[in-house]
Amino acid sequence: MLQKPWIMTQEWHDVLFLHWPLSPEMVREHIPAELELDLYNNMAWIGLVFFRVKGNRPRFIPPVPGMSSYLELNIRTYVTYKGRAGVHFFNLDANHPLIVKMTTLRDFLPYRHAEISLKRRKNTFHLHSRHTHTEEFRETLVTSFEPIPESLYLGYFERWLTERYHMWTKQEDHLFRIDIAHSPWELNKVKGTVYKNTMASFIKNNFKERRPIAHYSKMKKARFFPPVKE
Repeated sequence: MLQKPWIMTQEWHDVLFLHWPLSPEMVREHIPAELELDLYNNMAWIGLVFFRVKGNRPRFIPPVPGMSSYLELNIRTYVTYKGRAGVHFFNLDANHPLIVKMTTLRDFLPYRHAEISLKRRKNTFHLHSRHTHTEEFRETLVTSFEPIPESLYLGYFERWLTERYHMWTKQEDHLFRIDIAHSPWELNKVKGTVYKNTMASFIKNNFKERRPIAHYSKMKKARFFPPVKE
């Protein structure tokens, strides 16, 4: 039960989920020691999730012009902590420098600035993302995708991948949880092509050469709650 009032809200538009299975040993060393990997069919899962943020604002404050919309691409895996299932983010790339600066304050969340563009021609989206940290390998994702209009029946696996309402981050040896609230996902199948993918380069495996499991959602409104120290 979420007790405290939410502190921030935003909408996610044109959400693209790309998922790959990996052996747990490939992922475990990259998450905080307090967290356990959440496995499906004895495999860990890496997700790339892209979306357009709109209406980003704190509670009781209207959207600030120039701060309410941006593009985001995050890299995540699935974890549990004391019976709760959620996500751990390796990186969150955004194309808004000020948003990145604010969210990386004291290294609380692993945001990075990236050059991200999304173009649409008829019903096909063309996504290009390249993170800009000059001291690091510049991870890149180039893909095109077309949502299939019919809604997808969501079985246990689809909900396992997407219905995640907790995230954990570690700061100065302390683990924090952020709770998120939104309605259940409505997903569509999606077809497309990944032209280049060098994301999650810290994992030394060729999993990105395999075809991902892909889903699309048109829009979701989410609310975020204050961080809780575990």
